[in-house]
Amino acid sequence: MVDWGTRCASMELARGGVSVQTQGSAKDEGDAPAAPAPVDSSRVDVRTLTRVLFERMAELTPGTAEYDHVRAALIEVNLPLVRYAAARFRGRSEPMEDVVQVGTIGLINAIDRFDPTRGVQFPTYALPTILGEIKRYFRDNVRTMHVPRRLQELWVQVSAAMEDLTVAHGRMPKIPEIAASLRIPEEDVRACLDAGRAYNATSLEATQEHDGGLALLDRLGYEDSALTHVEHRDMVRHLLVQLPDRERQIVMLRFFGNLTQSQISTELGMSQMHVSRLLARIFARLRSSNAWET
Repeated sequence: MVDWGTRCASMELARGGVSVQTQGSAKDEGDAPAAPAPVDSSRVDVRTLTRVLFERMAELTPGTAEYDHVRAALIEVNLPLVRYAAARFRGRSEPMEDVVQVGTIGLINAIDRFDPTRGVQFPTYALPTILGEIKRYFRDNVRTMHVPRRLQELWVQVSAAMEDLTVAHGRMPKIPEIAASLRIPEEDVRACLDAGRAYNATSLEATQEHDGGLALLDRLGYEDSALTHVEHRDMVRHLLVQLPDRERQIVMLRFFGNLTQSQISTELGMSQMHVSRLLARIFARLRSSNAWET
């Protein structure tokens, strides 16, 4: 089926004296001139269509029905340019239909601002406008995290290089290969890959389907109140192994069993004064033979 834009464009080509191959057989001599028949869009050069449509639109008054028809034909004929630009952002999280719609806004702006008399091809003028509109959409409406503009622009180059290298090697490219292709440091590629995926912040309470429905908050660690005592426990264990059995037993009863000196003396069958002297001697020896920061 021939689209409306091509039908309108073929009529403008016929008006402009551009030869277009029509459907059906050639007319016989003496027959009345036939109206231009619709043509297949694949058999018409888009640049020629665009040029003739711009020339026709320049002759019309803005706001008239015919002006709007020609303008709509220009938009439809150049939609492949929008899809080409949108394909560069295929790796993003946004649906491709939304990206094409935003790019179409850029195409419309380019059509309204284009001046054919300057001698510039319309695709050359329109592509930066379309890309700028799409990039502005991602910057202002999609990202909830601030990413430096340099990394945003570099991400477009990196993603395009990844696609080209994937086709060339038949596999996903490695970071050194991407860096060599773009002639940039590997650190920039790593930073760009991280920034290119940083579009939305995930809630800590959001459940993760691949983790059995657990929220990210449930997977985060917490501060162990006994963590600060690990070094102290290791140091005490090192000191205790240096003591004879009886002295180690006294220390264990006093500080780990929470017994008083009187209870320890009863437990071991010695006087409380002797227990006190033993404890003092034990601490003095440990202090003199082991140096640590207090």
